[in-house]
Amino acid sequence: MNPEIVRVLGYIVAIIAFVALNAAMLVWMERKVAGHIQRRIGPKEVGPFGLLQSFADGIKLMTKQLIVPEGADVPLFKVAPMLVMIPAVMCFVTIPFSEQLAARNINVGLLLIFAIASINVFALLLGGWASHNKYAVISAARAVSQNVAYEIPMLITAITVVMFTGTMNLNEIVMGQAGGFWHWNILPIAKNVGMVVLMPVSFLIFFICSMAETNRAPFDLGEAESELVAGFHTEYAGMGFGLFFLGEYANVFIGCSLAVILFLGGWQCPFGLFPGVHWFLLKVYFLIFVVMWARWTFPRTTFYGLLNLSWKILIPVSLFNLVLTGAFIKVF
Repeated sequence: MNPEIVRVLGYIVAIIAFVALNAAMLVWMERKVAGHIQRRIGPKEVGPFGLLQSFADGIKLMTKQLIVPEGADVPLFKVAPMLVMIPAVMCFVTIPFSEQLAARNINVGLLLIFAIASINVFALLLGGWASHNKYAVISAARAVSQNVAYEIPMLITAITVVMFTGTMNLNEIVMGQAGGFWHWNILPIAKNVGMVVLMPVSFLIFFICSMAETNRAPFDLGEAESELVAGFHTEYAGMGFGLFFLGEYANVFIGCSLAVILFLGGWQCPFGLFPGVHWFLLKVYFLIFVVMWARWTFPRTTFYGLLNLSWKILIPVSLFNLVLTGAFIKVF
């Protein structure tokens, strides 16, 4: 067998295992963060510090029956959870954890991730529509409008990074930020003084959009429990629900990984020493902690407030930022 095929297959198996373990750890982490923010302990009974609670929940989900509601579109109902997971696993293929640790180094890796990640919204739409549940259908419509609204400023912000770095290769973007935090794209003091104000704005827009794209609070209007029961996965039980759960945390990791790669130097050390995968994971999990912190701190916004934030604020600001970026690159 071709060694390259064996290598890619090995990476895919490792990615699937990482997605499952990452979700288990993030569920525990989210419960602990929520507990401490709300002045309680969080999980502590199953395993040391409650570390095995997520694995116990996973076993419970795998033993539950997958029930198809009456009147549901059976093929679409069963396909939707898989459509959530497949794009997430595919996005991991091109994410560079370090200079040597990447399943595939693709010249247009950034474009590929955006193209694949856009499939996720179809999974949410199919899951809600196929459930034959009015709350799930409303949730699916919300998810589509939310993803369309926030993909625009997110893509515009990514274009500013491409203009600044001159490449869509994720490895090259990270390599261009070597030498310390003053070389990072979020604060490019050593590369372009004129961009020092604009790039932090780009990072903030990108980070907000990544939270909205992954349906995280305070932007989780598609899963508003007080209005829509559980949202587009209301009718799902067992591992059908579990795949939606895994997909959400995988997408959170991918969004934070992109933010780290584009703006925070990827696997580069802040002080220019000993770069490696440990720096990449440290930065990613710090951003994930901020995402969780926001969830348990800010109240959920209204749906019209959610859309107005994108169409009336983030899109105009990102377009203005794009124009200024072009001007500063030309001048400096």
